[in-house]
Amino acid sequence: MAETTERPKGRSLKPLRSLWPYLRQYKGVLLAGLLALLFASGAMLVLPLAFRDVIDRGMAVQDRDTIDKYFAIFLAAAAAFGVFAALRFYLVTWLGERVIADLRRDIYQRVIRMDPTFFEVTRTGEVLSRLTTDTTLVQSIAGVNLSIVLRSTLQLVGALVLLVATSPSLAGMILLLLPLIMVPLIILGRRLRNLSRQSQDRIADTSGLAGETLNAIQTVQAFTLEELHSARYGEAIQDSFVVAIRRTKLRAALTAMGTMLMFGAVTFVLWQGAHRVLAKQMSAGELSQFLVYALYVAMSAASLTEMWGEIQRAAGAMERLVELLNATPAIVAPAQPKAFSNKPPLGQIRFEQVSFRYPSRPDSLALDRFTLDIKAGENVAFVGPSGAGKSTTFQLLLRFYDPASGKVVIDGVDISQADPQAVRARIGLVPQETVLFGASARENIRYGRPTASDAEIEAAARAAGADSFIRQLPQGYETFLGERGTRLSGGQRQRIAIARALLKDPPILMLDEATSSLDAESELYVQQALEHLMQDRTTIIIAHRLATILKADRIVVLDQGRIVAIGTHAELLQSNQLYARLAALQFADIAASVAA
Repeated sequence: MAETTERPKGRSLKPLRSLWPYLRQYKGVLLAGLLALLFASGAMLVLPLAFRDVIDRGMAVQDRDTIDKYFAIFLAAAAAFGVFAALRFYLVTWLGERVIADLRRDIYQRVIRMDPTFFEVTRTGEVLSRLTTDTTLVQSIAGVNLSIVLRSTLQLVGALVLLVATSPSLAGMILLLLPLIMVPLIILGRRLRNLSRQSQDRIADTSGLAGETLNAIQTVQAFTLEELHSARYGEAIQDSFVVAIRRTKLRAALTAMGTMLMFGAVTFVLWQGAHRVLAKQMSAGELSQFLVYALYVAMSAASLTEMWGEIQRAAGAMERLVELLNATPAIVAPAQPKAFSNKPPLGQIRFEQVSFRYPSRPDSLALDRFTLDIKAGENVAFVGPSGAGKSTTFQLLLRFYDPASGKVVIDGVDISQADPQAVRARIGLVPQETVLFGASARENIRYGRPTASDAEIEAAARAAGADSFIRQLPQGYETFLGERGTRLSGGQRQRIAIARALLKDPPILMLDEATSSLDAESELYVQQALEHLMQDRTTIIIAHRLATILKADRIVVLDQGRIVAIGTHAELLQSNQLYARLAALQFADIAASVAA
């Protein structure tokens, strides 16, 4: 995404073609809207004819009945125009809302399936800006503005045809002047599109900066960085303002130029027509008719000029949306994915000579020829210094990335040949940084298994030691937990996350120091529950505190992406210097804190 943002901006309207598949789904509404538009435009084009007859046939004969007749015709044409214009407005507005709703849905569905590499280079605020601001711009083109463009085009063409029928020579003057008017407007419109794209990029920058700051608001306030971030946001807003003003100036110039050129041309032609009336070469009614049609041409051309600017803005916005629609995740299911067997034993894991580099750090091996067999139901802990590769094993098991070489096998299936969702369905994860959603406690636990009953949710909460504090909340399980679970303590959030993983009841459980945020009493309670639930379930623990893995079947010591030792706690204390040093540091700290 970062690369696409910096590439040269296109100057065509091709991105708007991507709207056609969405419009095509609603052919009936589109056709009805076009018919209403056609009838409304036809009624509007009939009005000058009725107006001419009022003057030439009604006024001239000085007959009340004749005048009433032609005024009735004029009124009927006006009423038809009003009815069909209202119907057209409703249909195209509905179509615009529906198309943008579908577009937003498809973009969200695409983005939510992107792999971590995408989010390493794309701010969340950037995506949100495109889902909101950009789609709002495109919405008008897919609905009301599209109708205005079609209406103005029909009226422009129809009025020009009727101008020729009324006075070929005067109409010829207008046709000669039109290219001189439209060419400079099209050139300015292209420049406006580039500025519109730049303006949307700056708005996305401000959204990304604000989202990043608000998601870390406690850190910002703890380090008293309010002024710094306010200044940065102010600079981003100023940059957005400067580009927006440049765009607005150009659009204002475009509107002014289009209006002046068009009405100047019409005035010149009408001046010629007035002399022809004086010379008895055309009637007053015909000149009035020509005047109204000339005004139609002028208004339609001015409207198209204005809409050209909107179309250019929408094309720039659609170009950004198409980038998201066309984004392709690096991790996808094969054309014919291999299926997992549901026959026990489940939870066998094998790493075979796995080497891996993160795309953002291509010169550094996160795992280097990593080989390990984990039996079904085994409890294995990974320990080692920061950057040793512990979390990378989780990332590969969840198939957020594929290894550069080697393979990861679960229950006899190379997961690179399986559907990523099928892989992740076999794994329950409790991350170190708990993620809760802006929903109730019940719904946050239900994310583990959306089809679970209320009784199953409450059973999982009891097993995780969360039931008691949830029932003490104002509305119990129905209590809204706030964005990111801000209404709960760190330990409470962690127990909700554990309950969610337990509700999923997968054959493989991955714990990234799952008890790190708990107080001593809660940790003991949850640890006992986990020990019971880890029976007959393959469990992998990333351990930062060695006291939590003393009962692991095996402890795997990693350093710089390689396995340097495997054994029990007692064995490693005697055989591995790195583990002994980590243990000495941690248990010395524990002893010192107890003594204090």
